[in-house]
Amino acid sequence: MTSTSVDLRKPVPLSPLLRLLIVTQLAFNIGFFAVLPFLSEHLGQAVGMAGWLVGFVLGLRTFSQQGLFVVGGALADRYGIRPVVLAGCVLRIAAFGWLGYAERTGAVIGAVLLIGFAAALFSPAVESEVARQAVIHEEAGGQRTRVFALFTVAGQVGAFVGPLLGALLLSVDFRTVCLAGAGVFVLVLAGHAWMLPQHIPGRQRVRLEGGLGVLVRNRRFLALCCAYGAYLLAYNQLYLALPDEVERATGSQSALAWLFALSSLLVVTAQLPVTRWVGSQLSLRRSMVAGLLLIGAGFAVVAVSRPADWTGTAGLLPSAGFVVLLTFGQMLVAPVARAWVPDLAEEGRLGLYTGALSSVSGLIVLIGSSVTGSLLDGGLPAAVPWLVLAVVPVAAIGLLPLG
Repeated sequence: MTSTSVDLRKPVPLSPLLRLLIVTQLAFNIGFFAVLPFLSEHLGQAVGMAGWLVGFVLGLRTFSQQGLFVVGGALADRYGIRPVVLAGCVLRIAAFGWLGYAERTGAVIGAVLLIGFAAALFSPAVESEVARQAVIHEEAGGQRTRVFALFTVAGQVGAFVGPLLGALLLSVDFRTVCLAGAGVFVLVLAGHAWMLPQHIPGRQRVRLEGGLGVLVRNRRFLALCCAYGAYLLAYNQLYLALPDEVERATGSQSALAWLFALSSLLVVTAQLPVTRWVGSQLSLRRSMVAGLLLIGAGFAVVAVSRPADWTGTAGLLPSAGFVVLLTFGQMLVAPVARAWVPDLAEEGRLGLYTGALSSVSGLIVLIGSSVTGSLLDGGLPAAVPWLVLAVVPVAAIGLLPLG
């Protein structure tokens, strides 16, 4: 499917519901990232957990969130987004409050699981309605991928502001940080209880039974999940392969903060112009192809430079090139993949399919990250892991649905 040609000078205005959902993503990420970046240090220092247990707890949070997205999406299809979003906010408030006072391992694990499950409720509900409204926006003459680009930018701004808020409050203590995060979700809950419609026109509620069976037989959708999973696996190397490369080049990981800031700045400033131009020039499939090729090129830049074994500032140049190419690839792939889901989903089950995109691709990342870790620690020539990682997104192009 090709995206609709639009007047680039006069974009179609967003509906009030879309504006609310985009602001929702901003608020969600402010509340979430005010707390989570500081969790591992709190668990290790204040709670006294061993390193392996800290990693296990953080992995449980990811599993309880990404792995259960499909559940939250199915519930949104059955009961509508309002009750699912409100329930998720209530659980997130309780979870952050619980985490702030948790001192024993069992209590911490319970709070962390609840944090993840809360997101597994509200995130697929919001994202599926954004997808549905984006299609309506396109039918009115707008650009579907622009909606997802705005959604992405809002999330990125929240991910930038949240840690600043958390770092400021951490001067008091971690409990204050948790209570502040809970406070953000209290505001989100109140705003949505007031502004989110009881019934959204055109949204039909369906029975839970039967949807999953149709989904697993939907080869085109599963192919998109696999390609998107390959992208997420590549993106995850910001936290796995890149730190190793930065430490090799400079002797520490302090430059990582600047590289992450570079990525965030690029998304906030360039996502909308890139999406606007690409949406008027390329189909959804071609946009994803271009993005995956850029990501592959980012890994290739590091692979080609590794035999030279540059260090210091010069040694950071390949890492910076990797971050830039990966981020531009992300700008093309992430909004487009989610914009494609409505074209592949069964009627009335957009929530289920939106959640499944995250759950299936998250499972791919979980498995793939273990393989990647083995490559990085396997004593292979330095360029080999990066060359293998370069092949993954390029190979994923062959999995993309043809239309």
